[in-house]
Amino acid sequence: MRHKLKGLRQIESSFTSEWSAIFKDRGALLILMIAVWIYPLVYSIAYQNNVIRDVPMTVVDQDNSALSRQFIRMVEATQEIRVSRQTGDFNEAEQLFWDNDTKGVIVIPIDFEKKILKGQQTHIGLYCDAGYFLIYKETLRGTLRATGTLSAGIEIKRMMAAGVSQETAIKQRDPLTLKTYSLYNPAGSYGSYVMPGLILIILQQTLLVGIGMIGGAKREKQKLLATSVRHETSTIIYALTGRSLAYFALSTFNLLFTEVVLYHWFGFPDKGTLLDIWILMIPFFFSVIFMGLTVSLLMKRREHSIMMLVFLSPVVLFLSGMSWPASSLPPVLYQIAHIFPSTSMIPAFLRIRTMGGTLRDVRPEFLFMMGQMVVYGLLATYSYKVYLHRRNNQG
Repeated sequence: MRHKLKGLRQIESSFTSEWSAIFKDRGALLILMIAVWIYPLVYSIAYQNNVIRDVPMTVVDQDNSALSRQFIRMVEATQEIRVSRQTGDFNEAEQLFWDNDTKGVIVIPIDFEKKILKGQQTHIGLYCDAGYFLIYKETLRGTLRATGTLSAGIEIKRMMAAGVSQETAIKQRDPLTLKTYSLYNPAGSYGSYVMPGLILIILQQTLLVGIGMIGGAKREKQKLLATSVRHETSTIIYALTGRSLAYFALSTFNLLFTEVVLYHWFGFPDKGTLLDIWILMIPFFFSVIFMGLTVSLLMKRREHSIMMLVFLSPVVLFLSGMSWPASSLPPVLYQIAHIFPSTSMIPAFLRIRTMGGTLRDVRPEFLFMMGQMVVYGLLATYSYKVYLHRRNNQG
């Protein structure tokens, strides 16, 4: 009983010492709290429009006929495209594109109406910027929608002229209709797609950097463990438990803002229960914390953690599967990606929060993160034991 009470006092002392170190270090506090609030808020505001609409396009009408003008009106009526300029000169339209006054060019060729009236096939030229895929997708979809509508109307009129009723003509034109249902993100919102996973990466990276800054500062003062300089395993476990609980408490506070307040403000998909999300967050946070405590031993100076952030953040974002499907990654990179807890956390979190699943639906990912928590916890204990042993021998 006395041993247990001593252990609890060591945990409390380590917790208090770490909590005090966090709030006394302005740089670490900036990363661990202010940045965690500011980054998701700024990104959410940037993506607040959710979808790209009214992309400015220039139409080169070389036919200048009633049918070409009807097509232009159809393009203008789409929600994706705004016809910002009309001209008959392709070179002028090209220059407008290079001057960034327009995002693409639609070319209606000469004899457009004449060929259609003769029953001949004609074409519409579309030049759009594929360097920006979101704009490219919207301009292509809007043009295809207008072209498809015009083509259907022409074909139906021809069949009606041949004596076919309008209802029959419509059925013959589209004998097989396709009904699409966009699950989980009906509006096709980019913000609703990217922000849930991005928030988790922000929570992970800022936590790693903050722990690294605190660890680097303590290593400069040779005070990595506040309770004792001895290297007994039990002492190290109690000290690391106290330190990890300090970061976990802070992360819980940040979680309330990022996953409750922010979700309510910007209307992100929210179909899961907060209890399931909270349970899922426990192994995620502790895995990140133990990973950070281990890595902090490499930080001889607190500035090194900032360098780690600059180096790791793009790598973590790419390997997370958000910018490129994880299943399409090379097998080696796919395995490396699972070093970071966010790789397993993001798909599990989305399955619960966005798709309305439960913990049972993410059981493999949850068990994997539980394993990560144990592995990183043991690794942190062993790393600190070796570090203290070497430091005491040198002393």
